[in-house]
Amino acid sequence: MDNSAGAQRPAVHRRISTQLYAGIFGAVALTIVASVVSWISFNNVDSSQNRVSEESVPELARAFTLAEFSNALVAAAPRLTTAPPGQFSEISAEVSDAQREFQERFAPLVGENPDDVHVHGISEAADALERNIATITADMPHFYSLSRRIEVLQVQIPALYDEVEGIIIPAIDDQLFFQVTGYRDFDTEPTDVIARTSGDELLLYRHLNALQADVAQVTELMGSALIASEADFVEPLIESFESAADRIQISLSAIAASEIAPGLGSAVDRLLALGSGSQSAFQVAVDRLEIVNRQDNLLAQNQEVAVDLLAEVNALVQTAQAGADEATENSAQTISTARILLVIISVVGVIGAGLISWLFVGRVLLRRIGRLSGRMRTLAKGDLEEEIEVSGSDEIAEMASALEVFRRHALEVQRLNLVEQLAQELSERNDELQEVLAELSQAQDQIVAREKLAALGEVTAGVAHEIRNPLNFINNFSAVSAELLEEMAEIYEEFSDDLTDEQKDLIEDINQDLNDNLERIQNHGKRANRIVQDMLLMGRGGGETQLTNINDLVHEHSLLAYHSARAQDNEFQVALEEEFDPEMGELEVVPQDMGRVFLNFVANAGYATNKKQKELMESAALGDYVPTVILKTRRTEDSAILSVRDNGSGIPPDVAAKIFDPFFTTKPTNEGTGLGLALSNDIVREHGGTITVESEPGEYTEMVVELPLTRHQPNNVITDDDNDLDDEDEDS
Repeated sequence: MDNSAGAQRPAVHRRISTQLYAGIFGAVALTIVASVVSWISFNNVDSSQNRVSEESVPELARAFTLAEFSNALVAAAPRLTTAPPGQFSEISAEVSDAQREFQERFAPLVGENPDDVHVHGISEAADALERNIATITADMPHFYSLSRRIEVLQVQIPALYDEVEGIIIPAIDDQLFFQVTGYRDFDTEPTDVIARTSGDELLLYRHLNALQADVAQVTELMGSALIASEADFVEPLIESFESAADRIQISLSAIAASEIAPGLGSAVDRLLALGSGSQSAFQVAVDRLEIVNRQDNLLAQNQEVAVDLLAEVNALVQTAQAGADEATENSAQTISTARILLVIISVVGVIGAGLISWLFVGRVLLRRIGRLSGRMRTLAKGDLEEEIEVSGSDEIAEMASALEVFRRHALEVQRLNLVEQLAQELSERNDELQEVLAELSQAQDQIVAREKLAALGEVTAGVAHEIRNPLNFINNFSAVSAELLEEMAEIYEEFSDDLTDEQKDLIEDINQDLNDNLERIQNHGKRANRIVQDMLLMGRGGGETQLTNINDLVHEHSLLAYHSARAQDNEFQVALEEEFDPEMGELEVVPQDMGRVFLNFVANAGYATNKKQKELMESAALGDYVPTVILKTRRTEDSAILSVRDNGSGIPPDVAAKIFDPFFTTKPTNEGTGLGLALSNDIVREHGGTITVESEPGEYTEMVVELPLTRHQPNNVITDDDNDLDDEDEDS
């Protein structure tokens, strides 16, 4: 048997070598075929890429360049209308260069595609834009001239008004002095009472007063015309001006015979001349508004034309892109064909190698090992449900039996772990749902309170508007009553000789008391009117920046916060201490917005100190505690530092980190929305400043605002028109 086996072994080796040689030869042949296919495919790809780089890409580049200069042409008109006078020539030259560059880039496209519909559309839109640009360019010098004329009138009108006032006020005083004393001057005898209180003298006094009021009215009308935003607003101003001018002429005619106001007629005529003629304040304002309106119409038309132009340019770009895509698609198709051929060749090679391996190694062993290996991989991925079945009684079958035992144990462990994991996840989800439910309830309470405060703010603004009418009556009639008392005093002087000393003293005391009372009424009426005005301004929010005395701003809004708290709680008490830097001066801020910040700070500080006082009183530990709010201002070389410090309960560190978050509040739901400090932080950041919080729990809280002396324009402006006055009183 040994000899027989030895005789058969060379035949087996020859069969294996033959199969190996055949397999290697087949692999070499397939490699050669794959190389030839690759060579042909690369040549086709190279041809397609040349077409892309030499035809499609240049055309696409021209289209993108045209799109770039189209954007410059679209932006030309807005640049011209917003150009400062000193830069208009420079910007106009840049616009001309942009137009020339556009035409240079557009001309080759017209030559290459004379009948293209997109090219015609671009040409029409570009012509319309250039016509509008030419119109705006022609209007701008006249616009600058009218603007300079308005600036001159804004200086001349107040100057002439001051000149007229300098003449008419002494004349009114002299006439009043004459009617009271009878003296025209100290060198002549006094005129008797009947003559100086006659109807002519009284009429002269009234004409002088009427002339003063009419001159103030025409001055105000011309000033209003210069700042009007629409031409339709100027027409009623012109009618009012003409009516007032007629009354002025009547008054001038009535006092022309007297020499009480020399030079008055000439000064008034010069003032009225500024409101008449082709260069009058009204005509200049109308001409300038017409240019602005025409420019607005052209800009609106430019926007429509720009949409068409950009649409046509985009269509042109898309056409060029389509050509490039087509060439690229051809190249991709060539590559795809080559890939398919290579895949086919590779599959044939793999099949041949597989057949050789399958016939050489044996079907049974590799199939069993492969099945066992696959089940091991599925077990590693977590698939423990399918049983492992491998036939035979050799080592592979033993490995399969051991693997089946492992699978069963792993399946039991997996099921236990899954139950524990599901229980833990269910508990975590339950906790998360409880937190979300609590947050939702809090948010709903805050939204309800916010709506209530918004409604209260609207009612407050309406009531403030209604209060202003009776305030105006109080102020006006108190002023009239003061004048009547002065006239009564003059009459009293005439008949004082007929009264006893006791009667004189009584009348003088009553007159003095009435004057004192009227002065108090006027002062408190003005104060109430100022408070109402501040409430209306803060109810509206926003506004324009202006130079504002910071010390006055902090002072007024601290008092407003104090009185607002007093109105809500009669027992509210707090000591306001001011440590203002006298060198603070004015800063460029939005007074309404910045006032909101300090109104909110002082309101929060008052709330904290009042709450601490009540808690100490309830625990009988008040001692010598006095609720105090200290307001400080300090000016440095490059910033203004403003602070509000209270001796309340302070803020814990974990709460201080969240006080600027919207809707975060430590107050009860019906007392705070959590928006006050968030809005204050936004306002200060819009002014280029910062807010820092310094607090010691149980001792004090200090809000420090640092503002730059020169305000920088923010990148984006946040308006807050939806917040009413009540938002200012909300704590964190």
